[in-house]
Amino acid sequence: MEAQNPNDLMLVESLKASAEAARQAIGQRIIGQSEVVEHLLIALFSNGHALFVGVPGLAKTLLIQTLAEVLDLGFNRIQFTPDLMPSDVTGTDVLEQDPETGRRSFRFVKGPIFANLLLADEINRTPPKTQAALLQAMQEHQVTASGATHRLPQPFHVFATQNPIEQEGTYPLPEAQLDRFMFMLDVRYPGAADEVEIVRATTGAERPPLPKVLSPDRILELQALVRRVPAPENVVQHAVALVRATRPDSVGEHLQGPAATRIKEFVSFGAGPRASQYLVLGAKARAALQGRPSATIEDVRAIAIPVLAHRVVTNFHAEASGVRAADLVRTVLESIRG
Repeated sequence: MEAQNPNDLMLVESLKASAEAARQAIGQRIIGQSEVVEHLLIALFSNGHALFVGVPGLAKTLLIQTLAEVLDLGFNRIQFTPDLMPSDVTGTDVLEQDPETGRRSFRFVKGPIFANLLLADEINRTPPKTQAALLQAMQEHQVTASGATHRLPQPFHVFATQNPIEQEGTYPLPEAQLDRFMFMLDVRYPGAADEVEIVRATTGAERPPLPKVLSPDRILELQALVRRVPAPENVVQHAVALVRATRPDSVGEHLQGPAATRIKEFVSFGAGPRASQYLVLGAKARAALQGRPSATIEDVRAIAIPVLAHRVVTNFHAEASGVRAADLVRTVLESIRG
């Protein structure tokens, strides 16, 4: 297999060391949230995008800004508002006149999406038309304007935030856009000890700049490495089984009894093939981040909830019964063992 190449094995060790340095640097500014940081690094080295959901004040924005600083990535932030237009995200053509010849021509002025890391802050506060401006960029890493296609800088990642408790004046993301995000990460309140440390750290003296532990070119090299990490056949089969078990029409292939009934009762639509791809790719990245040369079933299961939960569309019966998509993914995980 490709990842048994000695050079690749050395790169895996380098990735592990770089990731540890990044964790330590991020930890100088972000207290706790170790699981969120881990998933953020998995998304980055898998060349994926991530959606962060949590109440205000949990340092979601600060975490993403800190990641960009530590990895030396070009960073832009867009505050999504109801009056934001697609051209405010992607850029627009402006009419210019040559002062010598008087000739007029259009020039494309790049929007803030032209960055290595784009923070889409409160993405659900802007109408669907503007949300859709991100779709092509997230999938194809390019923007089309006035018939011309413009490549985005590489690497390119969209990390978006969403407030789950203030729904007035918001526009829920459509399933097609949610599916573009590799992970949806639930950012929770810190523990008591962490909260004390957060207050102490943020009300004291200003902290020094963080070290830069990677570069865009090195990140691209490590992202290519992650794709070369082997995923044995049983790992791929397990990932596909988990995804297919979330679909009411194919649940019987993998689940029986109460678990199958539960999926059929509460799910309208299950996860699509992109979920299987992200489970395997994320498993490869998790293995490499831990210095292991091959992905395992445990790697797949460790990221199943943030990969699958936002892709499982529950019905009204589930909402009335207080059943969440994450609960149904746990049902699948409990029923299908490695």
